[in-house]
Order: sequence, then C-alpha cells, then structure tokens
Amino acid sequence: MLQTGMRWTGLIGLGLRAKLLRRAAVLRDEDYWRDNAAAMQADTLRSLLTRAAETEIGRRHGFGRLAAIGDPRALIRSYRQEVPIGDWHTIADDIARMREGGERDVLWPGLVGHFAQTSGTTAGDKYIPVSREMFRSNYRASLDIFCHLMNRGVSLERMMSGRCLFLGGSSDLKANEHGVVTADLSGLVTPLIRWPLSEIYSPGAEVALISDWPEKIERMAEVTIDQDIRFLSGMPSWANVLMRRVLEFAEERGRPAGSILDVWPNLDVFVHGGVRYAPFQRRIGETLTGSPDGDFKHRHELYPASEGFIAMQDRAGDPGLRLNADLDIFFEFVPLGSMPADGSAPRDAEAFAIDEVEAGERYGVVMTTCAGLWRYHIGDVVVFDDTPTTLTGRKGSGPPRLRIVGRHRHFINAFGENLIVEHIEQAVADAARATGIDPGEFTAAPVYHSATSPAGLELAIELPATVAADGFGRFGAAFDASLKRQNVDYATKRTADLGMAAPTVTALPIGAFHEWMKAHGKLGGQHKCPRCANHREIIESVVAVSLTHV
Repeated sequence: MLQTGMRWTGLIGLGLRAKLLRRAAVLRDEDYWRDNAAAMQADTLRSLLTRAAETEIGRRHGFGRLAAIGDPRALIRSYRQEVPIGDWHTIADDIARMREGGERDVLWPGLVGHFAQTSGTTAGDKYIPVSREMFRSNYRASLDIFCHLMNRGVSLERMMSGRCLFLGGSSDLKANEHGVVTADLSGLVTPLIRWPLSEIYSPGAEVALISDWPEKIERMAEVTIDQDIRFLSGMPSWANVLMRRVLEFAEERGRPAGSILDVWPNLDVFVHGGVRYAPFQRRIGETLTGSPDGDFKHRHELYPASEGFIAMQDRAGDPGLRLNADLDIFFEFVPLGSMPADGSAPRDAEAFAIDEVEAGERYGVVMTTCAGLWRYHIGDVVVFDDTPTTLTGRKGSGPPRLRIVGRHRHFINAFGENLIVEHIEQAVADAARATGIDPGEFTAAPVYHSATSPAGLELAIELPATVAADGFGRFGAAFDASLKRQNVDYATKRTADLGMAAPTVTALPIGAFHEWMKAHGKLGGQHKCPRCANHREIIESVVAVSLTHV
C-alpha cells in the first residue's frame, strides 16, 4: 500500500493531490452546499453578466445595468424580464457568425475558438460554443468526479496505480481559416489531457480520435486487453460492447475468460452518464462478473452535456445527482406543463432558480453559461429530490439534487397515456428483472388503430437469440404491468383493453440499434438511442434497418 501511495503521489503531483483533498472535504460538507447553493448561483449570474456586458448581446440587453442590481432575487427577476428563453434555433445565426466568420464579442467576449458539434434525433447538427472559460469549467467538473469518488470510499492511490479507460466520442479537429475548431466535445478535450493523467489514460489519443466506431472498438480491445484497467468511463451500451469484444479477443488468444474481471481483475470503478443505467444492469453484470446480478464495486453517474457539465452523483446508491452550482453556469427550471407541446423553447414561460423549485415536480432545464448561451433551453426534463435553502433563508432539505427523467420532445401521448422516457426505461428494467431476460437497446412508439390491429404501444427491443417465443410474451406482460404501476393514465387506457391493447414486443437482434445509428451517421460514444417518440418514424426505421443489415 505504501508503494502504491508513493506512486500515486508522484504521478498526480503534490499540488494537485492537495487540491483534490481540499475540494473533497468541501464537497463532503452537505450543510454548506444546502445553505449556500442559491447564493452561489446568484453570484454566478452576476459574474457572467459582468463579463459579457460589452458583447453584442450584453449591450442589447443591458447586462452591465443588470449586473449592478444589488439584491440577488431582483437581479434574477430582472434578467428573466430582459432576456427571453431560447434554444438552438434562436441563436443559430449568431453561432454561424462566430464559428464560420470568426466574429468576436457576439455572445461571449473575444473569439470563441472551439465549438462542439452535436446531433440528436430531434434536430440536425448543432454547434455549441466552448470558450476557454468553459474548458476550465469542464476541467473543474472532472476533478469533482475524483473528489466525489474519494468521498464514497474509492482509493485514488489504488485506482491510479493502474489505467483509466475513457470511451468518449471521436472526431478530427477541424480548424477553419479563422482558426476556429469544430469537433465533438471528446475530440476537443482529448488533446488537452496532460501529464500526469496522460500517464494512466487509455486508450491514448491516437485511438481515442478514431472516427469509425467499429474500428475504434477493435483498436480499443487490442490496446487494453493486456492493460491493468481499473477505471472505466463511458455510456453503458458502448462499455458493454467493448468489454464483450475484449472477452472475444481473450478467447481468440487462447485465454478463455468467464467475465471481464478475469481479464481486468482490478476494475472496480465505472463512471457513466447520458442514459439510464438500470435497463443495462443485468447485461453488464453478466459481462463484468459472469452473473446478471453482478455490478461494479463503485459506480458513479454523471449528467454531462455539450452545453456544460450539469450534475453528478454524490452519494452511493442515491439516484439523485448534485447540481454543479459553482462551476460558472447559472441554471433555471421551467415547469413541464408550461412548455410548448411542439418541443420549441418556452420563450415567455415562468422559470425558477434552484431555490424556487419544488421536489417531485418535473422541469425543463435552462442554462446560462460561460460560453455565451443565455437562457438556453437544452430539452432535458428533470425532477428534484432535494432543494437548497432559499435566498430568503427558508431551510432546504439538502444540496440541490435532481434526476433526469426524459426529453421534452421524447414522450408518447397518442391516446392520452402520457408516457415519458422515465416510464419506458423503468418498465424495461422491471421486465428484465421479472423475466431474467437481459435486453439491449430499445425504443417505443404508439400503434394506431387499424383494421388489423387495435390501438396500443410497440416496444422494439434487442433480445438475445436464445429467448424463446413465449419469452416475448412474458417480457411484454411484465413491461405492461410496470407501466400500469407507474402511470395512472396508461392504466386507465389499458382497463379491459378498451382504450389500448396490450403492448406488442418486437424482438430485434443484439446490435440492431447500432446498425441503425450507423446508417444515420450517429454511431459513436456520445450518440444515444431515442427511448420513445410520439410517432412511428424512428421505430419503423430501426426495424427496417435491422431486417436489412443484422
């Protein structure tokens, strides 16, 4: 242990080690974060307005005047009155001027030299500004990951005496004639990894920046099969794909392994985000330990976004993610019922700061960032478990903690059933536990009444080829039962099959969704399969691609 600790001290450096220990102690003080988070957020907003006062948007909306308002609540209220909520379409022209024309002082001071390219299922490519200050914010968030792990009992000495494997996205860095670089966020961040973390970082920059994901998985498996991997970070679906390929490599090399722990015996930390873990838990458990009930010793959930690092888990076993209240991002939350049904930005909707929200209510996330996004609606829907002390002194329940429950545009309400992503994901996880069937990716959509089929719900889901036909029925019944428990509107519509028939389970081979994402140019570590939609375009496209390519 002494030798391990000495290696870690030398590797990380005394200065960074001391910083991590101090920050870990601060993050451990829950009373401090409960009582000061709201004030931190007001200070953050004032700072952002002050720095951007001489930009185009700052002069247009009087940021300097707003920043001079002394009372924090009046400051926040005046900011809301002056700046409407927007989204990508609201600022697309300004982003084009900044990214393509290299214009300065538009949404943020000076030249914003980097843009994160992101694409989703509800819009085309978007380019999110990443300023120097945002790089700093993301770096501080990355240090917080390690601090929270320390507070949860992870030995950094032990973990960093091996290798840390990151399954980020990938793209080449493309600089235009103005020197502005565009890539996905992982592509922007990878070249910034420096000593001492570069000494333990895997798979290395060369492999990390490969854009072709099948090739990238192959190269990752080749590079890491003989490494001492102790820390793994990435989306659950891709983490499982990589671990399965490593096991196949071991078999091909005459080293048969029953689980990934036979290859990486010291792996015990998994940092993940982007999608709900529960639907993947049994499949990953099987890969990791040889048992579907297995799991990592330490699992840490994050809430990252291209727009900024939003929250992360701070207590083992608690699904609530603590909001990053002091990382140069100001947050607001719009009640779900106030948001337009077409998925557009809730321009004039009432919004609330973190000390104004109510536990248990669903909200859309609005961000003001140190990269020039002002009251930017990102499309995620969250629910709070804990709320902090208010600016007026009313005691809170704890540091602000939230859970992601879906996307504003991702829901199913064809027949009044009011299903959201959270319901679908939980029902799949419940069905997996009830049946012992370990599914892969999935999506759901309405089935409209016709001469050959009643109205209902279809779940297209990857299931192992070994599942018998009656297994589909058992899985569907358990899926249906879970939705009824979770959602009274769905349960009402399913009463006696009058409003909706029992769900249809369409079994797809493992890998079908990755083929679909590849066909649509969305294959990679930062792209997510849509869990549900209020139309049939996605589900029909997935099924069609699976029949053709898998």
